[in-house]
Amino acid sequence: DEFFHRIQTIQKAGGAVPSPFDCWLLLRGIRTLPYRMRGHCANAMKLARYLQQHPKVCQVHYPGLEEHPGHEIAKRQMSDFGGMLSFQLCPDELHTGKQNAQALAGRTKLFTQATSLGGVESLIEHRATVEGPNTKTPDNLLRVSVGLEHIDDLIADLEEAMSAPVQLTA
Repeated sequence: DEFFHRIQTIQKAGGAVPSPFDCWLLLRGIRTLPYRMRGHCANAMKLARYLQQHPKVCQVHYPGLEEHPGHEIAKRQMSDFGGMLSFQLCPDELHTGKQNAQALAGRTKLFTQATSLGGVESLIEHRATVEGPNTKTPDNLLRVSVGLEHIDDLIADLEEAMSAPVQLTA
């Protein structure tokens, strides 16, 4: 039947059971997960607050901020607000928000441009570039998976990247 074929496909693609090494990695990671999550959440909240007051940022999307439309729901459903946030850069006299966002993502030194979640390193990505021309994601939006680096270093990296002049490529 259909259900059996779905399970069989999953088993063929991913394996019926994880390997002993994969199980060991999972066990090792679970032991430190609560401590890592505290760090992710604390860094994300501080970074969201920094971005919220930055003059080059139009909007910050993070449920930990009281102004976020989903804040009350998140507060009821979650013990903390997670390590993922996004923000939108404003246009300026010379550049669109999209140009500013793409330039910022390319100028950071601590944030790696990549698509992933929950690692110890901070990641940044310009979602509209990743999703392609038909995306509904705003073209000035950057998504950040906040890692466990010192928050002062993360803020300094973003501040330096936002302060540098935008260099457009032909």
